[in-house]
Amino acid sequence: MENRETLQEMLKEIEEWEKDQKGLWFWERFSRIPFKIIDKLTPAFIQKKIGSLLDELGSFVQSGGKYLTSEKGVLKRLREQNNGINPETIEDIDKVPVAVMNAVSESIQKNRGNMATVQGATTGFGGVFTLAVDIPALLGLSLKTLQDIAVCYGYDPNDKKERAFIVKCLQFSSADVVGKKAILEDLALYRNGEYEYAAMASQLQGWREVVYTYRDNFGWKKLFQLVPIAGVFFGAFINKSMMQDVAEAGIMLYQKRRILERMNKKDEL
Repeated sequence: MENRETLQEMLKEIEEWEKDQKGLWFWERFSRIPFKIIDKLTPAFIQKKIGSLLDELGSFVQSGGKYLTSEKGVLKRLREQNNGINPETIEDIDKVPVAVMNAVSESIQKNRGNMATVQGATTGFGGVFTLAVDIPALLGLSLKTLQDIAVCYGYDPNDKKERAFIVKCLQFSSADVVGKKAILEDLALYRNGEYEYAAMASQLQGWREVVYTYRDNFGWKKLFQLVPIAGVFFGAFINKSMMQDVAEAGIMLYQKRRILERMNKKDEL
């Protein structure tokens, strides 16, 4: 297991990453302007499909629904990466070094990025009409990716609180600097043991922000996918970019929780 100095070095890298997330606000605000125009030109059935994401996220937090993943595949990856410790359950992962958790999480990030690229290219082939398939598919892939990353760090997505954390990670990957700061403050309650699952209504605004950002990100795809075939290249690029951002947020935020918990345990000894 890592010593305290190693954990502090890992934590320092994560805190530097968090600072980097605060340098995008002006560009993000400026880049949203054309989306307001594009949004008015978007077909009604696409708008309806994006709007349904709010209900999908609510259902995911409540029950996991069709998105709930299995931890068996992640446990197998951890056993293949780790020498000496072979976790059979999520509880056993607490004994796995953070470096191994990071390695498996990064392999998942790479794999899902490639899947998102193929998915974006495939759904981009038919123009704006196949975009209706791409939207829920990318959301599902994002949620499954974050759940697998949660398992990598020893957290169980069968727990409703963890699914709420996962939605916050999804929101963080899409938020502007003000939103990121608020989310980090909210997530701090998890590591302090103060978080209790809030009523559904209190979470809706955060989920709406996720949906609106998905709408904005899909704005450029809507514009370019008006011409079939051309959407293949842009669809592949933006899907991979979004998946990389989602996975990176999950890795950093879950890694930070695990590191802080281990440091607290060392302080108690």
